Parts: sequence; C-alpha cells; structure tokens
Amino acid sequence: MSATAATAKKQKPLKRHPSKLKQASAYTILTLILISIVAVTFAFPLYWIITGSFKTGAAINSTTPEWWPHEWVLTNYQKLFAGKSAPLWQLAIPFSACFSADGDPIYFSVGPTAPAALRWMINTVFMAVVSMILTCITAAMAGYALAKKRFVGRQLLFTLIVCAMALPKQVILIPLLREMSALNLYNTIWAVIFPIVGWPFGVFLMKQFSEGIPTEMLEAARIDGASEAKTFISIVLPMVKPGIGALAIFTFINSWNDYFMQLIMLSSTSNLTISLGIAKLQAENSTDFGLIMAGAALAAVPIIIIFLIFQKYFTKGIAMGAVKG
Repeated sequence: MSATAATAKKQKPLKRHPSKLKQASAYTILTLILISIVAVTFAFPLYWIITGSFKTGAAINSTTPEWWPHEWVLTNYQKLFAGKSAPLWQLAIPFSACFSADGDPIYFSVGPTAPAALRWMINTVFMAVVSMILTCITAAMAGYALAKKRFVGRQLLFTLIVCAMALPKQVILIPLLREMSALNLYNTIWAVIFPIVGWPFGVFLMKQFSEGIPTEMLEAARIDGASEAKTFISIVLPMVKPGIGALAIFTFINSWNDYFMQLIMLSSTSNLTISLGIAKLQAENSTDFGLIMAGAALAAVPIIIIFLIFQKYFTKGIAMGAVKG
C-alpha cells in the first residue's frame, strides 16, 4: 500500500457537532422566514395595483379592503385606452424649427391614429431604452478611460464627477431647460434623453469595474497590434459586462421614473410619457383610482421585462461591487 493510500485511509470525513448542525438549520430557517417577509412586503404594492386595476370603482373605494377581486372587470383599461387619440408615431423634420413661424419643430405623422395611452407607452419605452443604451456606452468608455488611461487632470476630472453625484438635479434644471430650448429640443423626447446620458453615477460605477481589468491583457493586445477600439470591444466590454447589466437596470428605472424632468421638458399631449399622461387623465376625471392603477400596472410591465433580461448581470454586478467595496 502506497503512502498516499495509507494517508487517505487514515483521514476520516469531518463530522459537525449536532449542536452546530441545529444552530445552522435554525439560522437557515430564520433567514428564509425574514427573506420571505421582506419579499412579500415589497411585492404586495405591485399585487395590489395589478388586482386593483381589475376591480370596480365600488370595490376600490370600499372601506373594507377587498384582497382578491370578487368581480373582474376591464372597465379601467377601457377608460385608459378610450380617451384621447394621437398618431402612433411622429417624426420631426430636421432643422424645421428654423423655418416655422412659432419656432417649434414641424412633425409629420407615421402610422395610424391610436389611443393616446398607447402613444404615451411608446414614448416612454423609447425614452428609457435609448437612454439606457447611450448611458451604458458613454459610461463604459468614460469609466475605462478614467481607470486605465493616464492623462493630465484625470484625478481632478474624476473628483468633479464624484462631486456631481451629490448635486441635486433641481439645481441644474434651469440651465438644462435653456440649453434644450436653444437646441430646439424642448417638448421633444430628446430633451429628456440627453440630460440622462451624462449620468455621473454611471461613470463612477463603470470606472470601479474597469479597475479590475488586468493591465497585462491590455498591453498584450497593443503588442499584437490591436487598435484602441478593438481592445475596448474585444477585451474591456466582456470583462465589465456585469457592471453594464447593473447600470442598464439602474438607468432604465431612473429614466422611467424621472417624473420631474418629464414634467418640465414635455408639454404637448402627443409627446407625454405614460406617467404624465395618467396624471393628466386623473386631473381631468377627478380622482379615479381604478384608472390610475390600470396605468401603473401597464407602466410596470417594461420594468419587469428589463429586470428579468438583465437579472443575471445585475446580481453578478452587485456581488462584484460588494467584494470590491
């Protein structure tokens, strides 16, 4: 019998003490109970909104809560889609504001006329998706440059970005409004998209992820003759993919819920987002909680879809950020 076999024979599997096993199982059960309570607490508002959108007005306004609808109706969704109508899509003629009498861009309609709520949903999805894509691209490039490039003023620039994270959006709202008006972008979806693209938090997040890229891999790519663009696409992007996934969710939710910026930058009915449109309908029809719940349930669908798509990268990004922190 060899020495290795004799050593393996002598080693015995480690056995945990029964008291430690009981402590571990009790800790696991307690953790599961707490997680379940927290999950139910966070999921209950969504459940209440979805079920409330199918309730009658009497059931919603009843003094006794109706936890499960006794009568399922589609009245609230019918009122949501039976309101105003608008073209399904509109395109602005470039530089047409310079030739119009009132200084507003000239639009031409594309597609049939549809309920205004559908148009508002298309506006909101377009705004959030474009903001998400542009923010991820610019933040990934800026974060990589700040983490791996050495240039004069790099630390000062990063310090300014960190300071900008603490700057409330309300402070720069008037300069943003004047800038969008000067560019003839006021009352367009782009007036909401462009201020979100330069998000300091996105640059900070991607800079922290880019710090973990091995410098040896970048130097090897340069020795092999790879251009800066090829190095960024082939090496940097795959390694910071978890951070991009987390940033995509953050940006989508941030742009979707940025009610204040949408309220300031958008005014015409055809350019409203779903949250502004529901608020306008609610103001016109007094307080209709069924209509509000139907609009909120409709607005929650894209956020849930985006989270399910990027869930793997989101959890991985949060875990990597926790380890680095």
